Amino acid sequence: MSGHSKWATIKRKKAATDQKRGNLFTKLVKEITIAAKMGGGDPAGNPRLRLAIDTARANSMPMDNIQRAVKKGTGELEGVTYDEITYEGYGPAGIALIIETATDNRNRTVADIRHIMSRNNGSLGESGSVSWMFQRKGSIEVPVSACDEEALMEALLDAGLEDLSSDGGENYTVLTDVRDLEAAKQALEAQGIPYENAKMDLIPENYIELEAEDARKVIKLIDALEDNDDVQAVYSNMEISESAMNSLED
Repeated sequence: MSGHSKWATIKRKKAATDQKRGNLFTKLVKEITIAAKMGGGDPAGNPRLRLAIDTARANSMPMDNIQRAVKKGTGELEGVTYDEITYEGYGPAGIALIIETATDNRNRTVADIRHIMSRNNGSLGESGSVSWMFQRKGSIEVPVSACDEEALMEALLDAGLEDLSSDGGENYTVLTDVRDLEAAKQALEAQGIPYENAKMDLIPENYIELEAEDARKVIKLIDALEDNDDVQAVYSNMEISESAMNSLED
C-alpha cells in the first residue's frame, strides 16, 4: 500500500498548495448542509455532521459559514437542495474510479463528468461496475513524529483499529470500521496523539501499480474531476510504483 499512501501524501500537499479556498469551502458547505439535512443539526447526535464540521474547522472555515450551512440543512434558512450522486468508471490503464458528487442539477453534473472523463482517456461505467472493489472505512493520518508504531497500535487496539500502515515518510494511516472512527479519534485525543485528515474513505481491495507515464494521466484526470464544483471526492485503485515516485514528486 506504500505507493498508494505516498500518492495520497503528494495529493495532500498539492491540494494545500493549489486548491482555491473558495472551491474547497464550496465542497465543505455542501457536505455540512447534506449531513444536517439527513441527520439533524446537532453534531453530538450526528456523526457525519460532526466529522464535516471538524473538517471545515481544520481548513479554517469561519464558524458563521459553518452555522449557516447547518441551518440551511435543517431548513432554518432557505437554501439549495443537493442530491448525492455517485458515478463509477475507468481511467487510463484500466484504473477504477468512484466519483462522489453533490449537485442541484443532475443533468449538468453528468454531462460535465462525462466530458471530463472522455477528454482524459476515461469512461463512465454502469452502477456497480467498480464499487464492488472498494470498502468504506474510517481513515485517520497520524504524523510519524508524534509516536512510534507500537504506541499508536496500543492506543487504538480497543478503539476499532483494523489496519495501520506507513507511507515510509511523514504519516501513519489508520483504518477503522466507519462506526469506530469517532472512537479512534477520541482514543488519540485521550493519549495526546495529534492526528489529521480524519474522514470516511473508500479503500480498494486490490491496487493496480502504475509507472510514471500512466500515473500522470490518471492524476491529470483526477485533478480535472476534483476541480469541478459538483465533485465532492474521487477514489481510485491506483498505486504508484517506487520507481515512478521521484519523477512525480518533482
